[in-house]
Amino acid sequence: MSGIVVGIDGSGHSERALEWAVREAGLRQVPLTVIAVHQPVISHWGSAVSYPEDHAMTVRIRDAAREQTDKVIDRLGEGTPPQVNINAVSGSPAEELLVAGKRADLIVLGSRGAGGFARLVMGSVSYQVTHHAHCPVVVIPADDR
Repeated sequence: MSGIVVGIDGSGHSERALEWAVREAGLRQVPLTVIAVHQPVISHWGSAVSYPEDHAMTVRIRDAAREQTDKVIDRLGEGTPPQVNINAVSGSPAEELLVAGKRADLIVLGSRGAGGFARLVMGSVSYQVTHHAHCPVVVIPADDR
């Protein structure tokens, strides 16, 4: 999957990253892949625990990601990417972005996501992705930076 991969989680940071990625994919005329990750419950042994509701949650996350992406594309208007793929998966956000980024030209993500501590400059997912990606990574800073 060449093109641009962007990770979103519904936060304001990820929406800014999505906007940037849509513009960049439109300028380059490359496909855009939007990744939204449902993080499973981790047992005290460190392995993921699967519940029957996980599939329904992943479907809801994919629908929300599609809605958010459609809104951004409509708001930006011209210069949209030639192809937009929405993927919702269950797993670790950093790992899923790294897997998707193995065949990508660029990974885009917000400096912090929905969780974490406000005082951090960069969240754990963006930190892991920037240090382990096989392609360039763009981290979009917060509005106040």
